[in-house]
Amino acid sequence: MKVFITVTIILLFLNSNLLPCRVIDQSLALKNNTFAGKDQKTIKVNKDTLIVKKCQDFTLTGRGDGIEWKMAKWNLLIKLDSGGNNYRSRFKILYSDKGIYLLFNGEDRKITTQASQDFGAIYEGDAFEVFFHPNPQVPEYFEYEINQLNKVLILMISRKNNKGCDWIPWHYENGKQMTTVVDVVGGGMEAGGQIRSWSAEVFFPYGILDLLDNVPPKNGTVWNANFCRLDYDSDRMIKWSWSPKIKISFHELENFMSIKFE
Repeated sequence: MKVFITVTIILLFLNSNLLPCRVIDQSLALKNNTFAGKDQKTIKVNKDTLIVKKCQDFTLTGRGDGIEWKMAKWNLLIKLDSGGNNYRSRFKILYSDKGIYLLFNGEDRKITTQASQDFGAIYEGDAFEVFFHPNPQVPEYFEYEINQLNKVLILMISRKNNKGCDWIPWHYENGKQMTTVVDVVGGGMEAGGQIRSWSAEVFFPYGILDLLDNVPPKNGTVWNANFCRLDYDSDRMIKWSWSPKIKISFHELENFMSIKFE
């Protein structure tokens, strides 16, 4: 056991591209499904492309009422599973010289989550999720989850050689810390509470993405990405996805769609 721990630490810090981080249980990203492990060389930039407009930096409120959001259109998430509630779910995205802005909004009736701590099992309750895959030729990507209690899970994921390894941030500061604000409508921000809708507004500084290629984006840069939602109000997981190609897992990299920075 001592030898294994020592080797792991050496490997992490010998690679100068790695931020300080710690390896977590790889099953976290694959819970209840399996990774679609195609040969990563076959993953291409997809034809359906969302244009991401450039903005000036602004203050988040959780409501998406900043004037800069008028530049971006709403993009609907598609409900993938039968049953449950047909909640309208959507997102907007912008970028600046400092980072990426994301706004999620969805109808809801109940805050169904027990995740009251950051970096917990956010995916086992209601959540919005985003996946950024800046270099589609390399199976390394970023995942972010947030729930109605403003608790988050941040993961850097590698699937090289069809093996899984996930990291969460360490020394989460100095240009890496994200800004998140959640707004709940129709009720209190508490587990089990009755509500009508909720929104999450998030700023991703480029520092949090330093492990990945093709960051920061410039005019004309293309990434693959997906934007998703989980809801458990019906006592089982119901999934939404921007990409209609998702079959089982949100981690199907070959089924992501493309975003182009303007």
